[in-house]
Amino acid sequence: MATVRPFDLTHFERTTEEIYSGQEFEDKLASRKQLRIKYGVDATAPFLHIGHAVNLWMMRDLQDHGHKVVFLIGDFTTRIGDPTDKEQTRGKITDEEIIRNAELFIAQVSEILRTDEEVFEIRRNSEWYSCMDLGDFLNLLTMVTHTRLIQRDMFERRIVAGREIYMHELLYPVLQGYDSYALQSDLTIVGTDQLFNELMGRFYQEKLGQDPQVVLTTRITPGIDGREKQSKSLGNYIALSDAPRDKFGKAMRLRDDLVPEFAEVYSLIPLDELREMFGAVDRGELNPMVAKRAFARALVERYHGADAAREEDEWFQRVFSERKVPESMPEVGVAGGERLMAVLERCLPEESRSELRRLVQGGAVRLNDVKLLDPDVVIGGEQREAVLRIGRRRWFRLRPSPAPAER
Repeated sequence: MATVRPFDLTHFERTTEEIYSGQEFEDKLASRKQLRIKYGVDATAPFLHIGHAVNLWMMRDLQDHGHKVVFLIGDFTTRIGDPTDKEQTRGKITDEEIIRNAELFIAQVSEILRTDEEVFEIRRNSEWYSCMDLGDFLNLLTMVTHTRLIQRDMFERRIVAGREIYMHELLYPVLQGYDSYALQSDLTIVGTDQLFNELMGRFYQEKLGQDPQVVLTTRITPGIDGREKQSKSLGNYIALSDAPRDKFGKAMRLRDDLVPEFAEVYSLIPLDELREMFGAVDRGELNPMVAKRAFARALVERYHGADAAREEDEWFQRVFSERKVPESMPEVGVAGGERLMAVLERCLPEESRSELRRLVQGGAVRLNDVKLLDPDVVIGGEQREAVLRIGRRRWFRLRPSPAPAER
């Protein structure tokens, strides 16, 4: 077992919303026993962004002090679907998808969390639910009322809208709550959207004679567009898997008024430096762009190191401030008479066709600095290289080719 060292809760002040309860957390830390930190995910789309990483970095800090993260893959509950933030029932997912997504989740979290067995344990809730006796499950239900379960805001919204709530969705908080008991969880760190489910964990632990877990909720910021929270479907996120250039570029796309909050939550810039910097911005003594670049550097440095942060800052300065085309960029072969969409699909194979059309129609695509607004326009045919720019930070060198490259 890892050696447990004293932990100062002030580490968490800048990213913590609430603690249920703070005194219990202090008592658990003072006991000097290794805490079991529940980190549960449903194995749906394996996509993590810097909002998720807030919780992961806090867990990593506790790991470095000797505590253990119990990574719970909700392979059983994934078949049910967490109704959090969903206005209608989610479609079913296959066992093969669950297995594949679980592996991808583990690969992503290992970019931040330590995975040595002293401080990391992987569990799956099929371990207990696949063999649970029906009588035992019904006994869990006798402990909670229908009134309590429908207090969840997403259920209330569905009721008002006249949408159905299926029983398997209504029972999801019971299953997630019992997970905490099965894992003997001491602590869970979640966004405020998971508070209801994790308080059910405290409820069942107390009912079943176990010390209740501390629930720590973290701050949720808006997406980089300033609207709803970061989401893959909305495209308003900075993903953990984004390359350094993409992270830097997305940070530079933030509205000026969002930068102070993002810098506090997603960087390690000392709070006194942030207060001084943004105070100077408010007084008109510092250009907001300078503060935004400082955050972008700090964000890239946290995930990719100081050298990468310096390189991306220099690239941004050269390309955008000095209006220079980057010296190196990916090359894509283009045959004569190709439609723009076909070329874009080779440049950005990870993007959907609808997203590529949106980029073109929104004026984000330029060929040799000429804006292209028709996704079906024919390009190529020139006997010389051309430069294709997509958005403000993605550049491609198009070279003549006898036939389109295979996608």
